[in-house]
Amino acid sequence: MNPTYLDRRRFLLGSAAATLSPWLPKPSSEAQTATPRPYSTFTDIALKAGPTVPMIYGEVDSIKLIIESMGGGCAFFDFDNDGWLDIFLLGGSRLSGAPVGATNRLYKNNRDGTFTDVTQQSGLTDTGWACGVCVGDYNNDGFEDLFVTYYGHNKLYRNNGNGTFSDVTVAAGLYEKEIRFGTGCSFLDYNRDGHLDLFVSNYVEFDMAHPPIPTMANTTCTYEGTLVYCGPRGMKPGHHSLYRNNGNGTFTDVSEASGIAKHRGSYGLSTITADLDQDGWPDIFIPCDSTPSLLFMNNHDGTFREEALSRGVAVSGEGQELAGMGIGVGDFNLDGNSGLLVTHFQSEASGLYLNTGKANFEDITDTSGIGVERHYVCWGAAIADFDNDGLPDIFWVSGNVYPELERKYPKYPFKGPRILFRNKGAHIYEQLTTDTGTALQERHASRGVAIGDFDNDGDLDILIMNVNEPPSLLRNDAPIENHWLKIKLIGTVSNRGAIGARVLVNYGNKVQAQNLLSQSSYLSCNNPRLHFGLGSATQADVEIFWPNGLHERFNKLPADRLITFREATGPVPAIARLP
Repeated sequence: MNPTYLDRRRFLLGSAAATLSPWLPKPSSEAQTATPRPYSTFTDIALKAGPTVPMIYGEVDSIKLIIESMGGGCAFFDFDNDGWLDIFLLGGSRLSGAPVGATNRLYKNNRDGTFTDVTQQSGLTDTGWACGVCVGDYNNDGFEDLFVTYYGHNKLYRNNGNGTFSDVTVAAGLYEKEIRFGTGCSFLDYNRDGHLDLFVSNYVEFDMAHPPIPTMANTTCTYEGTLVYCGPRGMKPGHHSLYRNNGNGTFTDVSEASGIAKHRGSYGLSTITADLDQDGWPDIFIPCDSTPSLLFMNNHDGTFREEALSRGVAVSGEGQELAGMGIGVGDFNLDGNSGLLVTHFQSEASGLYLNTGKANFEDITDTSGIGVERHYVCWGAAIADFDNDGLPDIFWVSGNVYPELERKYPKYPFKGPRILFRNKGAHIYEQLTTDTGTALQERHASRGVAIGDFDNDGDLDILIMNVNEPPSLLRNDAPIENHWLKIKLIGTVSNRGAIGARVLVNYGNKVQAQNLLSQSSYLSCNNPRLHFGLGSATQADVEIFWPNGLHERFNKLPADRLITFREATGPVPAIARLP
C-alpha cells in the first residue's frame, strides 16, 4: 500500500463530514504537489480485505455442459444504508452437486478497507447455478433489493432493512414452474408510474437430465478440432420476459402484451435498460451470443418495438453475428449521448458503438483503436473514468470457456488478463499494460465486473468474479491532482432509487452524460452513485432528467464530494436514509 494512498485515506476518514458529503476536497498538502502519476495504479487487495472464499462454478479442468461455462455476476451496493459499498457475489455448483460453502456471498464493508462475510446472517445462502444480479428498490422502502437469475428458478430477495433478506419470489408472483436459463435482468420503470418493473433475458432451452452429447460429427460441440461442450448454437433460444410492478409488492407478466415475447431468435445474456434516444422513456438492450443482439425501443404505451438492426447494434459494422457477452454504457466522446461497449469471443474484437443521437449507432471499433485486442474471450465490461481526467476509459475482463483447449493450443489460455484502454479524446484509445501496476496482468478465468468506490476515496475501484477462485478487488489509486464529483439520486415521484435517470455534468469545456442503471457489465451491477471525473475543473454544473420527466439544473457545484439530490428538492444532506 503506497504512502500517498495512506495519507489520502487518513485525511478523508479523519476529517469532519462536509455539509453535502462524507467526503471533503483533496488537501493542499505535499501529496497535492507531488509528481503526478501518468495514470491510475491498481492493486488486488481481496485476500487482505476479506472476500477470500472461492466462487465455485463447474469443474476446474474440464467442462461437460454449457451451464458450467457461464460464471456469475457481482454487485457493489449499500445494503445497510451506511454510505459504504458492500459486495455481493454469485456462485454456481458442480455437476456432482454443490460442495460445502458453494453459495452466493454477501460481504459487509467495515469502512476501513476490509469486509466481513455476513452471508449466513443475511439469509442469502442459496446454492445452485446463479447467473445474474440486478439491484433496485422495487417496493420504494429506501432499501435496495436483489433479483438473481438462475438456471432453474429466478429469485427476488427483499431487503428487510435489518441486515437480512427474504426470498419473496412466490409472494411477488415471479415464480415460474418452468425450468429456464435466466441470465440478464434489470429493474426499470417502463411505464413511468413510480414503481420498478423487471425485465429478464434468457439464454437457451436446456435440460440437464437430457443434455446434448458431444461428438466430433456435431460441429456445435467442437472448436478447432477439439471436442468441447455443445452450444449454444444448435439449441433453442430462451424467451425473454417483462414483469409489471403492481405497486403492492407483486408483479404481473406482461411479456405478451408488451410485444417482448414474440422476439425469440437470440441467445440473451446481459441486459441494460436506459433512455438511449433521450425521449424520457427507458429502452432495453440485450447483447446476444452468436445471434443478433436486441434493442427494444419504448413506445410510451406499455409496448416495445425491436430495432437493433436498423439502429446499428444488432451485428458488427461488417454485418457479422458476434458472441455478445458483456455490456458497458457511457458517454465516451463527451457529446451527451450514451454509447455502448459490447465484449465478444476470442478472435472477435469487442465492439464500440458511438451513439450519433437518438439511439442511432455507428460501429467505431477499428477507428477507436480497441479492435487490436481480440486474443481472449471477454466478459464483464465498463466505460468509466478511472483516472478522473474527465475522459471515460474502457475496461473489460477475460477468461476462456474451454479448459481443454489450452492443452492442445497454448494460444488459447483458459485464464486471461484484464484489458484497459485509456481515453485519449476524439474517440481514440490507447491500451495500457505495465503503467497500471501488476493487478491487470494477473491471469484469471473472470466473468462479472462491478465498478464502485468501495473505500470512499474519490476514485473507482473494480470488483471481479473469478471462476473457481476468490474474487479480485482492485483498489484504484488515481492521480490525486484530478478532481471528481459523485451524485446520488433519491426519487419521490419517480422510483425511490431513481433507476432510469439521466444526468449531464458540465465541467470545464466538457459535458458528460451518465445513466443510472440496474445492471450492466456481464450480469452485474455497478455502484448506483454516479461518478464523474472532472480533470482540473473544481466545480461543475449538473442537469438531472428524472425517470418521471422532471428536468432540474444546478450550477457551480463544488468538486471532490458526493452530493445527494432529492427529486424536486435539490441537494440535501448526505445521510443514509431520508423519510
